[in-house]
Amino acid sequence: MGTSSMEWHVMQCFGERLPGEEVKDVDIISAMEFDAGGNNFAAGDHGGRVVLFEKGERKPKAVGPDSRPSGRAEPNFEYRYLTEFQSHVPEFDYLRSLEILGKINKVRWCEPNNRSRLLLSTNDKTVKLWRICERKVRHLSDFNVKNVKGVEGLIGSVPRKSAEGKEGRGLDHPSQLRLPRVVGTESVLSSCCLRSYANAHVYHINSVSLNSDQATFLSADDLRVHLWNLEVSDTSFNMVDMKPNNMEDLEEVITCADFHPHHCNIFTFASSKGIIRLADMRKSARCESYEQVMGIKLNPEGKSFFSEMISSISDLKFSADGRYILVRDYMTLRLWDMHMTTAPVATYNVHEQLRSGLCQLFENDAIFDKFTCCFSPDGQHVATGTYNNLFRVFGRGDGTNMWQESSWESQAQVGDAVEGKTGKSVCPANGLAVDNLNSSSKILHLSWHPSQPVMAVGACTSLYLFYTS
Repeated sequence: MGTSSMEWHVMQCFGERLPGEEVKDVDIISAMEFDAGGNNFAAGDHGGRVVLFEKGERKPKAVGPDSRPSGRAEPNFEYRYLTEFQSHVPEFDYLRSLEILGKINKVRWCEPNNRSRLLLSTNDKTVKLWRICERKVRHLSDFNVKNVKGVEGLIGSVPRKSAEGKEGRGLDHPSQLRLPRVVGTESVLSSCCLRSYANAHVYHINSVSLNSDQATFLSADDLRVHLWNLEVSDTSFNMVDMKPNNMEDLEEVITCADFHPHHCNIFTFASSKGIIRLADMRKSARCESYEQVMGIKLNPEGKSFFSEMISSISDLKFSADGRYILVRDYMTLRLWDMHMTTAPVATYNVHEQLRSGLCQLFENDAIFDKFTCCFSPDGQHVATGTYNNLFRVFGRGDGTNMWQESSWESQAQVGDAVEGKTGKSVCPANGLAVDNLNSSSKILHLSWHPSQPVMAVGACTSLYLFYTS
């Protein structure tokens, strides 16, 4: 199916804002990911919370006398709120006089264990491993102490006065002593921090990636990449160190990193210069040389003050088969083939219309926005976000592209009385121009379902689930 024939529709929406409603910074979505099977979805926010959703059977819709079928093949499932927990809290490093935010930078699902959900989450300094599981809670009754909050069903307790004249509670006779009994049991979801991987990163963590061996993971900050074992929280191994002897010689920083989906010895990381490096841990434990180096060389004649800013890579993703790498910088999406590293096999212009307004984007800090990207399950489409509550989907085969608005109230269509609201493919009349740019309404985070034509989109504090027919 070509991209031009795609039509996206709103499947669900969580946290929709009302017109004029104040946006709290702690509620803004900062990370999201489906698990490997698509049965669970996690979203982190600036306040350090992680919210989990679970896949379930779609409830049948009430059909009224005036409703008409939409004629679309809608998914037979939906996502329901499961639970949430406080993963990180703001802290203050007194040694460096540095405030550490609770903002969740990445969430990564691990392989489930004994019906428990395992999840990695990180803020700027600490990675944590969480277990979410059902726990049985028993309710007890028939205690021997009365007037205790939450305790009922006491027998034989009567008021007594102490020597000081104060009234208390006691038993008339020792034979009235009773053992508490269980009156009910219920299952509740409990979140438990199994391990905390701290004190390894001096700089801000920007990436966490679980290895295909399900036993190790990497964490990357501005200058270093560390390898961890899930079972060991006090020791890590430094695989990459880009810190120069003299910090005045620093030319680039690490912006993101990811493990290969199938080969546990291969990982890649990208830099602020737009360079992607592929490393093989079998050849060298400390990766000082690289198997492949990919990147677009800047033309010295065309370099400007903004050249390196817009070429900095904000996100990279491996395709499901591990052959392609999708990278996102401020202006473009680029698709690299592992078998041909001299140039990208495809380049998709996302923000080309904004090139004339880079000075204005720099002044309002929009040029530093970090957009993520993703592959479709079949690898034939790629997607990324942009401004004005829009995200874009590109077709690899036909080279077509489309704009999609991520907004609930603006997507009503005639003839959709059953669902009430639907998505609508839109294309700005003059593209995305600086004059009509709304830098506060942007799609920074999105994630494609691993097997279904469903995409999760984070728009500020709102989470949208779209599907395509």
